[in-house]
Amino acid sequence: MNNPAIIQSLLDTDFYKLTMMQAVLHHYPNAEVEWAFRCRSEEDLSPYLGAVREQIEALAELAMSAEELAFLERVPYMQPDFIRFLGLFRFDLRYVRLEVEAGELVIHLRGPWLHVILFEVPLLAIISEVRNRVRYPQVGPEQALERLDAKCAWLREQATVEELAEFKLADFGTRRRFSYAVQTAVVERLAQTFPGDFVGTSNVHLARTLDLRPMGTMAHEWIMAHQQLGPRLIDSQRAALDCWVREYRGALGIALTDCITMDAFLRDFDLYFAKLFDGLRHDSGDPLIWAEKAIAHYQSLGIDPRSRQLVFSDGLDFPRALAILRALAGRCRPSFGIGTGLTCDIAGVEPTNMVIKMTACNGQPVAKISDSPGKTLCRDPAFVSYLRHVFAVADTSPAKAGS
Repeated sequence: MNNPAIIQSLLDTDFYKLTMMQAVLHHYPNAEVEWAFRCRSEEDLSPYLGAVREQIEALAELAMSAEELAFLERVPYMQPDFIRFLGLFRFDLRYVRLEVEAGELVIHLRGPWLHVILFEVPLLAIISEVRNRVRYPQVGPEQALERLDAKCAWLREQATVEELAEFKLADFGTRRRFSYAVQTAVVERLAQTFPGDFVGTSNVHLARTLDLRPMGTMAHEWIMAHQQLGPRLIDSQRAALDCWVREYRGALGIALTDCITMDAFLRDFDLYFAKLFDGLRHDSGDPLIWAEKAIAHYQSLGIDPRSRQLVFSDGLDFPRALAILRALAGRCRPSFGIGTGLTCDIAGVEPTNMVIKMTACNGQPVAKISDSPGKTLCRDPAFVSYLRHVFAVADTSPAKAGS
C-alpha cells in the first residue's frame, strides 16, 4: 500500500456491531440487506476514491487474533458459537461497490446481514481519515490533546464536585474520528485525566488495549431490519425489542428510541419492556424534550425514573452535556456518549458529516424516521409515507425521504 492501513484490527469498530452481529447469527442468519453511503455535508469526496479503495481492499487481510478472541470470551454474554464464528470471519469485498457517480462518492453494500454488518464503521473511519490526511496533513494527536485538555479544564472550572461525580462519559467517536492515532490518544488521556467519570469506549480494540469497558447495545439497523423481518409492520419495534431480550436475557439493556420517533417508540415501550430494559438512548431531537417524555412515561407506568439510565449521544460537547446533567439532576440517571466532539474536535479542522444506513432488508425497503427531520433516510418515499401512516407519525418536515 502507498499508505499504512487505517484499520488494523477487526475489533477497531463499535461494540454494538458485535452485539447485533451475535443476535443476527442466532436469529436471522439468512437475512439479506442493503446499505447506502451519504455525505450529509455535501462535501466532494470523489478525489479520495483511489485511496479509499486501497484501504477497503486491505480489510480483506484482517482476521481475529487469539488475544482478541480471548478478550471477547471474557464478556459474559458473548456466546462460544459466535466467538468461533468471529475466528473464521473475513471481510468479503464482493459485497461492496465503490465508485463515483455524477461527481459524488458512492458506496453500496449488499449481501448477507451477518457478513455485511461489520463494514459500516471501518468504511466511515477510512473515508474520514483518508480525507483528513489530505486536507490537514500537519494535524495530529498533539493538537487534539491540546484541545481536550482545555475542555477538561473548562469542565473542572464550571462543574461542582457533585456534578463531576455524576458526569458519566463514554467515547463514541470511531466512525467520524480524525484518525486512529487521534482517537487512541484522546481515549487514553480521558482514561487518565477526565475530571468526571469516564466509563469506557465504544471502540472494542481500544477497550482491549487500554483495559477499558466496551460500551454499546443496539443501533438503528436492528430496529429498521425488523420492519421486514417481523409478521406485521406495526409490530416491528416490539419484535426487535423482544428478540433482543431473548438474546441477552437482561444484559445490554439500553434501548434506542428514535428509529420511528420517540412518541411512536413509547407507544410500544409498555410495562413489560420498561421493566426488562435498564434505560433508553437519545440520538436525535431536543434532548430535554426527549428526557421529559421518557421520565413522564416511566412515571405513568409506576416506575421510578431515578432507577433508569438515560443515555445522550447526539452531537454533544461538554457544555451541552453539563446543561443536560443539571436539568435532570435527581430525576434520572443521565450519561453521555460523545463522538465527533471528542475524536475530531481540533482547532481549524472541519469534520465531515457522513453516514452509511441500511436501506433494504430481504429485498424490501426499510426506513428511519428520527426526531430530527434531516436525519430521515430511505430509498423509497412511498415506504416512508406508509411507515408514517402505520405508526401515526406526522410529516412535519420539508425534507424529502431520501435526504
